[in-house]
Amino acid sequence: MRSTWAVTLALLLQFLHVDATAQSANSNLSRLLEAELSRLPTRSGIYVKHLSTGETASVRGTDEFESASTIKLATMVLAYRLADERKLDLNQRYVIKQADYRGGSGIFRHHDPGMNPTLRDLITQMVITSDNTATDIMIAKVGGKEAVNRFLRDAGYQVLRQNNTTLEFFRMRYEALDPKYKALKPEDIFALNTDLPLFVEPRRALLQEVTQRSAEKDAAQRMRAVWNDKANWFGWATPQEMGRLLESIELGTAASEQSCEEMKRILLAQQSGVIKLPHYLTVPIAHKTGETGTVTNDVGMIYARSGTIIISFYNVELSGPRAETEDGMGRVARTVVDYFDGVQR
Repeated sequence: MRSTWAVTLALLLQFLHVDATAQSANSNLSRLLEAELSRLPTRSGIYVKHLSTGETASVRGTDEFESASTIKLATMVLAYRLADERKLDLNQRYVIKQADYRGGSGIFRHHDPGMNPTLRDLITQMVITSDNTATDIMIAKVGGKEAVNRFLRDAGYQVLRQNNTTLEFFRMRYEALDPKYKALKPEDIFALNTDLPLFVEPRRALLQEVTQRSAEKDAAQRMRAVWNDKANWFGWATPQEMGRLLESIELGTAASEQSCEEMKRILLAQQSGVIKLPHYLTVPIAHKTGETGTVTNDVGMIYARSGTIIISFYNVELSGPRAETEDGMGRVARTVVDYFDGVQR
């Protein structure tokens, strides 16, 4: 019969072997990801975690990136937490007014005022079409960006932050032309980002003035400088912290189990970014994209055959065609799935 000491030693050696194997696998995947990211015309960061095995890998996983619209997931999670606490009724309907309209992505901006969606509808569009009108309405409904950031801080996130509303984010570029434009109303900002006669016709003089100011020497440079300043980002994120938020949704700890299931259904219905993470995948993915001028991101849960894979992929400072980076994101996602599913190439 083996002595207690021998058994203990054997178990210790087995543990060290398993630990060393896990570290080796982690290092191998991280090196693989680093090689893939080096081919992209951008500064990139990625975090990957296979929930069944616990194996993780990252490249610049704790670096700070411009979140773009991926930070909208924080508002979604907070809304469902408030609904669980019966402080917010997601069946409540909201009448969309002219002052609610926002430029950029989304579908509500293409319709007449007076639409009457539920808050659940607004959350859904905030995610699956990255609707900016829905986003600012929902940020207000959960208590403002300060409430979103308080929730994130209380949950232990050090970097994740909703830095601006979409209205604030769009207004900044015009403030860079002239500080007086800080007084522009939401309808004015939207008129500068649409061709809808309802908004454009009453503001012809303003549009002409801003067009002239935009053509001034160094105007475009000033506007880009404002958007590229970290203090003015739409949101802040690290690949690792966003991965943690996604994992909490997948594991049902971000809110109630029922709420987390509903959030996953929304993410699975994603309508944007088909040439990003999903591009070469043959398995389902629940995800959220985000873009600004020199940023393209995608984060989500890949439902691989070997188990769920959390992935958060950030790219900033684009120096080549956007399509090249987004196609590369798809190749990386396929590589990650093949790695965990044991596909030989």
